[in-house]
Amino acid sequence: MLSTDIAEPDIIESWLRGKKGSKVTIASPKRGEKKQLVEMARKNADLALKQLRLKMASDEERINEELKDLQDAIHSQALPRRIEAYDISNIQGFYTVASLVVFENGQPKKSHYRKFKITRPEGKPDDYASMREVITRRLTGTLRRGEAFSELPDLVLIDGGKGQLNAALDSIADSGEIIPAIIGLAKQNEEIFLPTQPDPVILPRNSKALHLVQRIRDEAHRFAITFHRASRGRAMRMSILNDIPGIGPKRRRALIRHFGSLEKIRQATVEELQAAPSMSQPAAQAVFRALHQEPDKES
Repeated sequence: MLSTDIAEPDIIESWLRGKKGSKVTIASPKRGEKKQLVEMARKNADLALKQLRLKMASDEERINEELKDLQDAIHSQALPRRIEAYDISNIQGFYTVASLVVFENGQPKKSHYRKFKITRPEGKPDDYASMREVITRRLTGTLRRGEAFSELPDLVLIDGGKGQLNAALDSIADSGEIIPAIIGLAKQNEEIFLPTQPDPVILPRNSKALHLVQRIRDEAHRFAITFHRASRGRAMRMSILNDIPGIGPKRRRALIRHFGSLEKIRQATVEELQAAPSMSQPAAQAVFRALHQEPDKES
């Protein structure tokens, strides 16, 4: 039942019958109980729309309050409409990655999230150097030339204390760019570090500004941890093939291309492994034993 007549209802009925698998009839009642039912549905929709508009207005007001409180707390000249947050994740210097998350008007803009693999040598944990690298890549690399990052943020939020903040400031200074505000948020005591102040800012636990930066920092941390786990998992899986005698880079690439994944290589029989390009029977047996944790027999 519709509130108004529509053109070519028979075509729409035919299409709906095909979707439903049984008879569908379209009507636009002009009087009686069915007319009242359609009018009730219209009023309910109108009420729902009004409630949605009130909620959106309330949400916008709340977000503006949070952004204004944050602007005041960090003494920024600009309302932080766009905030970019950075986090570094590694295990004792290995598999180091970084995350960049973007919030606009207090809401995550996930299409602008980015992940970075840190290029510096592994095994020597240095979060400061990693932070300098990722900020430099954001401001001077190919990312800056893309449409999503052609404009600079109103605020850069660094997950960390004074050291991480200073590392970011070094890269920003080297780039020659000017960003209205840069802060570091240290997790242990939820202290906010500002470039121009030796002592951190401690916001009340019920502060709207604190809740906002915590929410953004936690999202940056979640995104970095997720990427780190995935990167570490891929590297550890591939290291199994790296350690198999007789399986060099050419055979590793051939196996991955042929089977598509390490799990499918693991599921393959010796005969299936031997049938892959560049593989021999001894190589196939070595791969099968390694992936099924069978030790090599002494000859």
